[in-house]
Amino acid sequence: MAVDENVLKTLESVTAATVTTILLKKGFRNVWIRGAAPLAPGAKRVVGPAHTLRFTPYREDLAGPASWSTPNSTRAAVEAMPSGAVAVIDAMGGRDAGVFGDILCQRMAVRGVAGLVTDGVVRDIAGVAATGLPTWCAGAAAPPAVAAMHFTGWGDVIACGGVTVAPGDIIVADDDGAVVIPADLAAEVAALGAAQEDLEAWIVGEVKAGAALTGLYPPNEATLARYRAAQKK
Repeated sequence: MAVDENVLKTLESVTAATVTTILLKKGFRNVWIRGAAPLAPGAKRVVGPAHTLRFTPYREDLAGPASWSTPNSTRAAVEAMPSGAVAVIDAMGGRDAGVFGDILCQRMAVRGVAGLVTDGVVRDIAGVAATGLPTWCAGAAAPPAVAAMHFTGWGDVIACGGVTVAPGDIIVADDDGAVVIPADLAAEVAALGAAQEDLEAWIVGEVKAGAALTGLYPPNEATLARYRAAQKK
C-alpha cells in the first residue's frame, strides 16, 4: 500500500515517541525496533516506507566473498532501493559483523535512500557517518557480513529488533530510535500525532509557567477547553 506524500510530510513533525503513544492507544505495543540507535544523535528525523532486507546465520556453502557478485547480493539489494525508502535490515541482532560498510552506504546516499535501520551493526563506521546517510544500528564491527551471516534477499516480511516489518510499512526514526507504523494506519497516525504534538507543546508551556500536572497531563476537559481557547487566539 503506497502512502500519500502529504502523510509522510506530516509525520516528519511527529516524534517517534508520540508515534508509539498513538499506536499504543490503537492496541499496537510492539513497534519500537530494539537495538537500533542513531549513529549521529541530533540528526534530522527520517520518515519513509520500509525496504526490507534479511540475513540468516552463516552457512559455509552459502556465505562467502563469492556471494558479493550474485544476483541476490547486498549490492543488488542496494541497486533495488527506491529513493525515499528506509532500508530496514534484519541482522538477527548480531554484532559479530557489519551488515553494510561505507561504500554501500555511500551508494545508498547517492540513490536518495532516506536512511538505514538495523538491529545489527555496521562496519567502516567513520566512513558510514561521512556519507551523511542517516543510520540507526547497534554499533560497529570490523568483519564483513559474510564472516558471520548469509544474505537471503529483500522485499519480504522480516523481524528487526523484535518487531515484524512488512515492505511498505512506514518508518519514523529519530533520537529515540526507529518505530514501525503499519501502512494502512499511517494517515490516521499522522493526523493524531500532529494534533498530539500541538497539544503537548502547549502543555509544556503551561508547565514552564508553573502549572501542576494534575488535570493538565493528561488533560481533563477544563484543560482541553483552555487549550482550544488558546488555539483560537
